[in-house]
Amino acid sequence: MRRLLLLFFITSVCGFAAFGQNPSPTPTPDNGKQVVLPDDLKNVPDVAPNYKSRDLNLPDLGRVGVDVTRERPLTLAEALRMALDNNKDIEVARKTSSMAEFDLKAARGVYEPKLSGQTYYERATAPNVSIFSNNPKTTQGTAVANAGLTGFIPKFGTVLTGTFNNSRVTTDNPISILSPQYLSSLSFSVTQPLLRGRRFDAQRRGIEIAKRNLELTDTQFLSHTIDTVSNVEKAYWDLIFALRNLQVQRDGVTIAKAQLEHNKRLVNEGQLAPIDIVAAETQVATFEQAVYDALNAVNISENLLKNLIAPTRTDAIWGEAIVPIESVEQKVPDTTLTDALDSAMKNRPELAVSNTQLAINKIDQRYYKELRKPQVDLVASYSSSGVGGSRNPNFSTSFPTACNVDPTGPACAQQQANLALLTGNPFRGIFTNRYPTYRVGLNFNLPLFGDKTNGALLGKAKVDAERLEVQREQIEQGIQIEVRNAMQAVRSGEARLRAAAIARENSQKQYESEQRKLDEGQSDVYRVLERQTALIAAKSIELKARTDLNKAIVDLERATGNSLKANDITPTK
Repeated sequence: MRRLLLLFFITSVCGFAAFGQNPSPTPTPDNGKQVVLPDDLKNVPDVAPNYKSRDLNLPDLGRVGVDVTRERPLTLAEALRMALDNNKDIEVARKTSSMAEFDLKAARGVYEPKLSGQTYYERATAPNVSIFSNNPKTTQGTAVANAGLTGFIPKFGTVLTGTFNNSRVTTDNPISILSPQYLSSLSFSVTQPLLRGRRFDAQRRGIEIAKRNLELTDTQFLSHTIDTVSNVEKAYWDLIFALRNLQVQRDGVTIAKAQLEHNKRLVNEGQLAPIDIVAAETQVATFEQAVYDALNAVNISENLLKNLIAPTRTDAIWGEAIVPIESVEQKVPDTTLTDALDSAMKNRPELAVSNTQLAINKIDQRYYKELRKPQVDLVASYSSSGVGGSRNPNFSTSFPTACNVDPTGPACAQQQANLALLTGNPFRGIFTNRYPTYRVGLNFNLPLFGDKTNGALLGKAKVDAERLEVQREQIEQGIQIEVRNAMQAVRSGEARLRAAAIARENSQKQYESEQRKLDEGQSDVYRVLERQTALIAAKSIELKARTDLNKAIVDLERATGNSLKANDITPTK
């Protein structure tokens, strides 16, 4: 007992001592900075403490830039057609494919026959350095007209060449027999690779790669088309949901206003307290806010769809209210996982792109293997020449010639005959094969220590092929995941839709039951409003489940590569 009294006395003394002391200072951390606790926060200004919303009028229920009276009914097929005609990504893909076609034409153009030529006139004066002429200088005029034709045999890498050369020379040189002198020649040559370049060369490689690039752009065009179709379908279903959800929210406002009027009658009858009217008015305001949120969602969804199908930003469709008229009851694809995976492996454009890349790699390997062969080319040529013209009036006869020695001898006769052959038409000598030249031989180029450069390029191409194979396996695995997830999403979507429909039906029954209980005095306004809110939410959830199921079907069609087939679309560039 004494101990208890002593303890009580000590406690009382300590309490009075603490009461007389000042509050303990705010603790400070080790760095010396003062810690301000929330209760000690001073001088915080109040911002509009008496603000109240005075304007109780609702704003216009419309969409920016859209005349809601100008409705445009739109089916899904029409939306897809407009998107494929007007979508910018599709148009870019078309242009890219057209560019690839021109690349192929350019690559093939290397084998087109080529006509080349040269023509000019030249007049040259040079000092005389010959002991056979007394002229201090010699003036010579030359007119040249040459032409050549080059052709190819692409299959064997053969190069064919034909040239036709002509020149006319005038001179005052006294030792030149003819002036003007005509020189003509016709020649043909063939170059045939025996090892490197016979089966494959840079030109044929360029053509084959251009073909594969054209296939690649076609596949990319197909991929853009599938993506566009999927995006339009999803945007279409999102707009349907947004419009239907807007109607649900507007119905919620109607139900809430009806409940408000009902509560007012019950207040007048003395069955409810006046405060219950306030709760009903709050419910109306809450649902009205939901209407504007739903309207904003409609505006966003509609603009997204318009962006996919409108040709330009000034098209009339931007000012119209799109009304989707497609049935929301879409058929769920009846397929197994095995069939879906098989379809995806056949139809997915990503795999077609991978195949094209592997084909280009094989072309590169073939080309580098060809380059490692020794270069040995068979070369053969034939030419025929002709000379003609007139006797040079400045030709000097002071030199000792056969005719100067013995004008009647056989040597002079032969000299006159030779001179007669030189004068006249030069083409006569060409076509009579008077001065032929034949040549046949080999051109070769052999690396002494092996072709390390092309060997390294071949090795790199082989490693790149392995990389592409690994990437393909990765793509196939990714496609499998997409197909599995899409099929699961469809099944889950069906289950969610069924559950959402049951929940909506039950919420309707519960709301009606709660209303009857309120009329009989067995419930209160707050329970009725809760049931009312649950009913509107259940309707929206059901709409969302229906939309999600349709979008899951779209994803499954895309995952299996059947988006175009499902919508009866044949892509055209």
